[in-house]
Formats: sequence, structure tokens, C-alpha cells
Amino acid sequence: VLKAPQLFATCKAYPERPLLGLVLTPTRELALQVKQHIDAVARFTGIKTAILVGGMSTQKQQRMLNRYPEIVIATPGRLWELIKEKHYHLRNLRQLRCLVVDEADRMVEKGHFAELSQLLEMLNDSQYNPKRQTLVFSATLTLVHQAPARILHKKHTKKMDKTAKLDLLMQKIGMRGKPKVIDLTRNEATAETLTETKIHCETDEKDLYLYYFLMQYPGRSLVFANSISCIKRLSGLLKVLDIMPLTLHACMHQKQRLRNLEQFACLEDCVLLATDVAARGLDIPKVQHVIHYQVPRTSEIYVHRSGRTARATNEGLSLMLIGPEDVINFKKIYKTLKKDEDIPLFPVQTKYMDVVKERIRLARLIEKSEYRNFQACLHNSWIEQAAAALEIELEEDMYKGGKADQQEERRRQKQLKVLKKELRHLLSQPLFTESQKTKYPTHGRDLMQICIVLE
Repeated sequence: VLKAPQLFATCKAYPERPLLGLVLTPTRELALQVKQHIDAVARFTGIKTAILVGGMSTQKQQRMLNRYPEIVIATPGRLWELIKEKHYHLRNLRQLRCLVVDEADRMVEKGHFAELSQLLEMLNDSQYNPKRQTLVFSATLTLVHQAPARILHKKHTKKMDKTAKLDLLMQKIGMRGKPKVIDLTRNEATAETLTETKIHCETDEKDLYLYYFLMQYPGRSLVFANSISCIKRLSGLLKVLDIMPLTLHACMHQKQRLRNLEQFACLEDCVLLATDVAARGLDIPKVQHVIHYQVPRTSEIYVHRSGRTARATNEGLSLMLIGPEDVINFKKIYKTLKKDEDIPLFPVQTKYMDVVKERIRLARLIEKSEYRNFQACLHNSWIEQAAAALEIELEEDMYKGGKADQQEERRRQKQLKVLKKELRHLLSQPLFTESQKTKYPTHGRDLMQICIVLE
């Protein structure tokens, strides 16, 4: 990343100013990682830093500001909240010497980060510091995907190219004059050490191939989905199958998000299920596999997701599970990236799939039943509390599950025990021998050799 050199040079040159450097990031996790990198250098310079992000105590962050840090790393929402509270240390933000906007194309996307627009408007009014250096960063600043044809046919709609995208971005961020653009983007957009593969399958077969992959190729695997509901369902399913995944999504408490990230970075054989909260900027060491359980909606997201592996010359694998609903996005991504759609098919040994299907079938039945029980418990707990508050007695038929129909509930519980016993028996049998559980070969040539052998 690091923007630290510019920030430290600024602070040294203007030591009398209370707040000189501001770094804006789209996610809390990225803000924390940027702060860690800057703090590593700040130990030798004595420069104070502070982090302002949602999900953490506002009072604690106010105390950080009370120490007059020279550099603030923030997400737009929490920073704007503290600005509105008129904290003394934020009164002169317009006089910043250095403003950094990380993952800039994501930050200014329409519909995201409403507070950022207000913040930039304030930073760029007539009182702004004309000597301020503004820096914007992203791995996909010059990557452009076209709008759908139905939109392009409308009046006053122009095709977007690299120059137009940068001009629009500079306009939104408020950069004046002619900016210097340093483009380090490779023609391929993804790392040379990344092997990209795919599996074409029906939507309800994705669970089978995900489980197959995780069982045969242990390691640090990051699984992306497009929705929180999908992450929650996959988490429940994998837990039934004795794979204990970690999760990361926007509805989690911040402490739990950070704890899960730390665990994922420490464990050599671990699965993290995540939405695109984890796609941008996070530097997690030695992620061997990125699995797109659902194909992302844009090429930018695909590049950022895949960039969580094959970092710093390390090898890595990106696997897309392409269902019928994903084909349009897949074609659009590879057209934008100017890649051949005929990327290698991931080698699957079909002789194991019957056993995999049976495990998944049982796991789905168990997960569905346990989820139903969980929902019933929540309902009953809520209705009992409401009844107690109103001081009324509940009728039996107001309960869900056991109290309403004891006999039916006993039958379901008995069936659930049978299913669990059957699945335990299957899970006690090794799906693969230890020699078949290997690190996945990440070189394209190795992949071709495996495909030939399997054929």
C-alpha cells in the first residue's frame, strides 16, 4: 500500500499543525491494517496516529482525538459523525497537508458512502489548503466495465473509457489541476502467479463442489458469496459437516470480525466465508485458495477478491463456481479483463461425487431441521417475554414446535437423531486417502497435466 512516506514527510515539514494527514478507507478492517503499517514506522518518528471506524466505542475514539494525532485513518461514516459532533481536533480538516483515499473507485461508487460526498464537499470548499497533496489508490482505478446495453441506448449516455473514468473520479474527489497518474496495472489485471479455474454446474450443485474442494485441498481458503444470507447458510451447512468455518460480513460486531480475521491469519488449515467486505485491501498472509461461490457482479470485485491470494510473488488459486445465473457475469468479467473465457476446468474426480452427494443431502436435512428448531426457540422466547410484559397467559397453540404438538415434535427429533447418526457414520469414513489430500498445484502446466491424467 503504503502511503506512510508522504504522510511522515508532511508531518516533519509542518510540525506546528495539529492534524496533517487523513487516510480514508471503505472498510474497518482495511483501516486497521493501514494503521498497523503506519504505526510500524511511527515508532521511529514519534508521530501519533488515531483510527476512527464504526463498530467501536465513540468515546474511546474521542479520547484518541484528544491526544492530537498528526495522522487519522478513518472510514467516512464515523469520521463524519465526529465532525458533526464538532470535536476540537477536527475543526481544521480543510487545512490538511495530505489526503489519501484508498480503494477510491469503490469509495465514490453511486449508492455507497453517502457521508463521503459530504466530507469531500467540506474538504474542497473555498477554505481548503491549496498546497494539499491528494493521493488516490486502487488496484482497479483504470479498469472499466461497460454499462448494460439498455442503459447505453439512452440519450446522453456515453461509453466509459479509462480516461473518462479517471476524470470522473478526480472530479468527485475534488482534485484540481492535472493529476499525475502512475499506472502499474498489468495487462492481465490479475497476478502472474494466480491460477484461474472454473467449474460449470447447476446452482444446487455448488455445495457439492465446494465441499469436495475443501476436503481434498486443505489450506487457507477464502470463500466469497454475494449475500450475507448465503454466507449464513453455508456456515450452518459446513458446521454440520464438521468443517468449522469462520465468517466475515457487515452485520457482525466489529470485535467478532477482527477476531475471525486474526484466527484465519493464524490457522494453516482454515475456511473463511465472506462477503465483499473482505475483498478489498486486506493483506492476509498465505491465502492459498479463493473460491467464488457466487461469481461477482463486476470485474473490479473479481480482481480484488482474487487478489487476496497470489500476493507478493506467492502462488494462489482462484476457482469460480459458475451456475446458470452466473454465466452473464462471468462473460462480462472476462470481456472487461480481455481474457480468454476458456480458462481451465477444475479437475474433479467423479468417482467420489456419489459419496459427496450423500453427505451433502444429509447435511442439508439436518441443517434445515436445526434452523427450524432455532427459529421456533426464538419465537417462543419472544412470545413468552411479550406475554410476561403484558401479564397475560399464553395458549398452547401460540407456541411453535414442541408445546403446540408434542407428538409431532418428538417424531421430528427422533428423525433428526437418525440423520445425525447416519451422517456421523459417513464422516467417520475418509473421503480421500491422506496421499490424495494435497496442496493444489498452482502452475498452469501442472493443472493441464492433472486434467490429462483424469481424462
